[in-house]
Amino acid sequence: MQKVSSLDKSSHFSRLRFVTALILILLGVQFLIGMLVNLFVQVPASHPGVNAPEYFSGVVQGVAWALVNAPLWLLLHAIVGLVLFLAALLLIGYAIAARRRAWITVSVVGALGIILAGFNGASFMNYGHDFSSLFMSMGFLMAAVAYTIGIALSR
Repeated sequence: MQKVSSLDKSSHFSRLRFVTALILILLGVQFLIGMLVNLFVQVPASHPGVNAPEYFSGVVQGVAWALVNAPLWLLLHAIVGLVLFLAALLLIGYAIAARRRAWITVSVVGALGIILAGFNGASFMNYGHDFSSLFMSMGFLMAAVAYTIGIALSR
C-alpha cells in the first residue's frame, strides 16, 4: 500500500473544500432562480413531458424542453440544476480519491438531495403537484445541510 504524502492530502482537501463551496454557492443561486420561476414564470400547460404516462421518460422530455424552449428563468433553473448534478458527481469522485469516509458520506447524501430536488422539480413542471414542490425544497435542504457539514469537517 502506498503512503500518501501530506501534500497529496492537502491537495485532496483543497479540492473537496473548493467544490463543496462552489456547490453551496450554486445551491444559493438555484434557490433564488427557483423563487423567480415560482413568482414570475408561467409554465405552459402543454409541453413535452406534461402528464407523461411513464415518469422517467416524462422527466427527460420535460427537462429537454426546458433546455430549449422554456422562459429564461426556467431555462437558467434547469441549467444550474444540471451543473449542480455534475458538480455533485465530481465531489463524490474527489471524496473517493481522498479515501475519507466522512467526505464520501457527505458527498453522497448531498448528491441524493440534489437528485431528489431535480426529479421533483421536473415532476412539478410536468404534473403540477404541490407535493413535488415540497420534495424539491426538502432535497435542496438535504443537500445544503450535507455540504455545510462537509465544510465544517474540513476545518
